[in-house]
Amino acid sequence: MTNKEMADILFPNIDKTPEDYEKMYPERNIKEGAIVSRYAPSPTGFVHMGALFASFIERKMARQTDGIFYLRIEDTDGKRSIENGVSMIIQDLSNYGITFDEGMVSETEWKGQYGPYIQSARREIYHTYIKRLVEEGLAYPCFCKEEELEEIRKKQEKNHERIGYYGKYAFYREFSKEEAISRIKKGDPYVIRLKSPGNFEKKIHFKDLIKGELELPENDLDIVILKGDGLPTYHFAHAVDDHLMRTTHVIRGDEWLSSVPIHIQLFSILGFKVPKYAHISPLMKEEDGKRRKLSKRKDPEMAVSFYHEQGIPIQAILLYLITVANSNFEAWYEQNKNASIDDFSLDFKKISSSGSLFDMEKLLNISKNYLSRLKASEVYDLALSYASQYDLKLCELLKKYKEYAIAIFNIEREQKKPRKDLSKMSEVKEQIWYMFDELFESEPLQYEWGIIDSKDEILKISSYYFENYYNPSDTKEEWFSKLKDLSEYFGYAKEVKMYKENPELYKGHVGDVSMVLRVLLTTKSMTPDLYDIMNLLGKERMESRMERFQKNV
Repeated sequence: MTNKEMADILFPNIDKTPEDYEKMYPERNIKEGAIVSRYAPSPTGFVHMGALFASFIERKMARQTDGIFYLRIEDTDGKRSIENGVSMIIQDLSNYGITFDEGMVSETEWKGQYGPYIQSARREIYHTYIKRLVEEGLAYPCFCKEEELEEIRKKQEKNHERIGYYGKYAFYREFSKEEAISRIKKGDPYVIRLKSPGNFEKKIHFKDLIKGELELPENDLDIVILKGDGLPTYHFAHAVDDHLMRTTHVIRGDEWLSSVPIHIQLFSILGFKVPKYAHISPLMKEEDGKRRKLSKRKDPEMAVSFYHEQGIPIQAILLYLITVANSNFEAWYEQNKNASIDDFSLDFKKISSSGSLFDMEKLLNISKNYLSRLKASEVYDLALSYASQYDLKLCELLKKYKEYAIAIFNIEREQKKPRKDLSKMSEVKEQIWYMFDELFESEPLQYEWGIIDSKDEILKISSYYFENYYNPSDTKEEWFSKLKDLSEYFGYAKEVKMYKENPELYKGHVGDVSMVLRVLLTTKSMTPDLYDIMNLLGKERMESRMERFQKNV
């Protein structure tokens, strides 16, 4: 029996040839140097920070070279798939601005000329290429049962040998075609394995665009390329797909680095051009003075849902990711404050080859800077969107007092050095609640008094101020000048410097007096500009707060 006859028996319904698919999926008409990359997850529905980081880099590299970025769903392992897993991935990535030029757009639909973009719909394509390998004597049916494989593993462990199906342990490699077909016709279960031409004693050399020049042992394992259920393994399917979809760059996590010898061997045996590889090191976390990989099990910040719940702006997260990806971005962005991420060219050579530290404090600092650059109306929109999902009471207030809320967000914003105290939307209520009477009057109040904490002194100062000094038409300079006069009237120094020079002459200084008004009106010792707060509250509401303090404290 010839290899061709065996192939026809194994794949009786395959009448196409690899050449047919080469014509069906021709080389892409793109400019020289354009990158075609893909994000190729299993349909588990879960997008974590590591996956977001990788897909962000994949998309950026394709877009900045006028290339193509596509979504391919690798669902050959049905056990990992969940209902609506594809839609959940698409939505999660879309929330972070990760969109695709081609690929899946729903559970069953796709866009683009190189589909299907889901592996379960490409079975005939894989069978065609595997049939060709059988014809060429490069693949064979294997009838090894789990018990036999376990026996091989135990023997290898006992002899201190490499674990795997190779060499003298690849029993069915030399099985006669006649006996193999006989067993198949009897209904014996089987898989199809690659007949590896590799030699483990030899090395393959390749250049990784992130990690540099590398060498690894050749693959000599007769890996399974077609499972018993008729679906290919990941190793085989991805090689065929990357070739036919004309992927130029395989950008992925470095957990796949050890599989590169298998993948290069497959590309070579199939007659495909090997794509360029770029393996991204995992995001790291510092714990007890040591670094470890971010963990889906241990670290809540690994899930992208964490950032939605915290209300960290998506754009701030993307700014952080590109900062992690290329350390020179931060200096570039400082010099190009009106530019966007798209204006920056990401460089493979500047991506860390050993793993970047995921620094939440750094992320929040970037978020503070980002939010400080927005218009008050834009911050309002972000806060409203967040509150509509996580704080309905605040949402109602923001809607009811839209212009007032925007004015609150505008305090100390339109100036050379805008205020930077807001890093995420979950902090909004904590920072502005006292500006809304509905919250101020319903909450038990804890006043953060400073040097002046006597109720009598507080009421004397505040009453005298509102009766004799307050004028809503005052400029900020006039307002502060009156605070100085008020301070002097009650025995406090008009200037902090005066108090420091002769502390025995004064009860305190103007800062202590202004603190009385600040805490009385907000309960807080640290707030945005007091002048702006007072102008927004107005005299009637401020006096009402003074009266509440008088009655309840």
